[in-house]
Amino acid sequence: MDDKKNIRSSEALRALWSYLQPHRRMLAVMVFLGLAGSGGDLIVAFFPDQAIRRFIEPGTTEGMGAFILVCLLIMTSKIVVDMTACFLASKLELYVDRDLRNRAFHHLQELSVSYFNVNSVGYIHARVMSDTERIGTLVSWNLMDGVWNLSYLAGAIAVMLALRPGLALAVLTIVPVTALFSFWFQKNLTILGRQIRECNARITGAFNEGITGVMTIKTLAIEDDMEERFREETGAMRRTAVRNGHMRGLFISMISFSGFAALAVVLWRGGALTREGLLELGTLSVFVSYALGMMEPVRWIVRAISDFITVRVNVERLEKLLHEEPDVRDPESVTRVYGDSFSPRKENWEKVKGDVVFEDVTFRYPDGSVNVLEHFDLTVPRGTMVAIVGETGAGKSTLVNLICRFFEPTEGRILLDGRDLRERSRLWLHSQIGYVLQTPHLFSGTVLDNLRFGRPDASMEEVRAAVRRVGAGGIIDRLEKGYETDVGEGGSRLSAGERQLISFARALISDPAIFVLDEATSSIDTETEAALQEALEEVMAGRTSFVIAHRLSTIRRADLILVVHDGKIIERGSHRSLMKEKGAYWSLYTRQYEQEAI
Repeated sequence: MDDKKNIRSSEALRALWSYLQPHRRMLAVMVFLGLAGSGGDLIVAFFPDQAIRRFIEPGTTEGMGAFILVCLLIMTSKIVVDMTACFLASKLELYVDRDLRNRAFHHLQELSVSYFNVNSVGYIHARVMSDTERIGTLVSWNLMDGVWNLSYLAGAIAVMLALRPGLALAVLTIVPVTALFSFWFQKNLTILGRQIRECNARITGAFNEGITGVMTIKTLAIEDDMEERFREETGAMRRTAVRNGHMRGLFISMISFSGFAALAVVLWRGGALTREGLLELGTLSVFVSYALGMMEPVRWIVRAISDFITVRVNVERLEKLLHEEPDVRDPESVTRVYGDSFSPRKENWEKVKGDVVFEDVTFRYPDGSVNVLEHFDLTVPRGTMVAIVGETGAGKSTLVNLICRFFEPTEGRILLDGRDLRERSRLWLHSQIGYVLQTPHLFSGTVLDNLRFGRPDASMEEVRAAVRRVGAGGIIDRLEKGYETDVGEGGSRLSAGERQLISFARALISDPAIFVLDEATSSIDTETEAALQEALEEVMAGRTSFVIAHRLSTIRRADLILVVHDGKIIERGSHRSLMKEKGAYWSLYTRQYEQEAI
């Protein structure tokens, strides 16, 4: 995860253009409207000139009604053009934002588990939400503003040079000076803006800790320390924001001063020429309008360059995500037959029997340098229950991660029903596995919604049957709305045990050929666990199952027990044979038995 890797400006521009390409028609309309809007502003500057020439100097009002009508029509048209341009800019911002978020989320679904192991939720969330939002804003509003400002500036300069070159050049001498000062201000504003974002991130972190860690804070009686820390962070934010406000105020004042300086030049030089009869009063009014209006485009150009430099970082980070390659992917030959995760060809999916073979498997994690498994062989006939035990952090999840193809062997291969896992699609494999985690995740929605996630077409009878088999029927009936009870975000409205039982039932409804239980009963009380064990033995009969066990008493009936230490399989056998050896398993079992007895 290296966000400091820079891309060239040309690459960033190509990326930004690629985001806009699906909306080329809208872009063309926006460019036309921007040109029309700036043309309208250039024309409006001639209203005082025409009024002076037609009515004030001749001292007549003849034709004034028609003149006013034309002015109103032009102003009305300009208002309509500006409103339409703003509407399209808002629409383009939303479209680009939507497209990028959909594209990023779609790509995240294709990435391997290893990507999520090394990248935090906050990091990924910032790429999908914050970066896309900043990019959408830049390519929409800056595009519209850019067309207007650049065309207005070019048009104003051209008209002034055509009308009076000498006076135009005198006014234009202020532009480079204004640009230099603007660059200096914008550079400092960018630095202060970055500091404000960093302060805001720290405040968000402190606030999050204060909410999520409220129980720990109260039990440690450190409310005053947490408040002091929060006050320090908000104080730093205030000081930085005040400096930013002062700098921004000076910048705006400088731009205003530049406009008045340009106006002063026009009035000084133009007034002298007018007194000498070398410049008409109406032409002088045009120069006054353009002198005041030119400074805003100059200010925009400087701000746009600064915005592009800033948003280039967002483009870099988003492009890095979109070009991230999954560690595990299906070859094209497999996709043609079985489909992919978004367009599966289920008619070609074979039924799984459950024979699993590790054949000379060596494995190390993508971000590791040490082999976790070396020349590992294991044959698991269908219907076998394999238990994996060991100390915390011993590497028990490695085997099931390989079976589920969250990772692929560094060397060797894993066979399912006699065929290499890489010869079939990941979606096909995952649809055949019922995986119950130690901390199961429930999705927002009702209990029934969560039970049907694996099989949306499951009938109510099938749902109730699965719930009864895992012993969760009474628990769901006691909920306020039964199956229609809202579980809350992540299942927050249910207890850990209730979430676990629902996840068991959800896995069972999918009717998997292989079960993987990752310390799945650790959140359930002993009495419920005993009842669940009996139900699971019935459910898993005839199915291949891999159980990562926390309580060793629950896996005494396993056909094969694997003891893991430092990522290596150090013992294997049945409960009875391992107890006779009095090795690592015997030590773990007796120690846990004594602790439970105490």
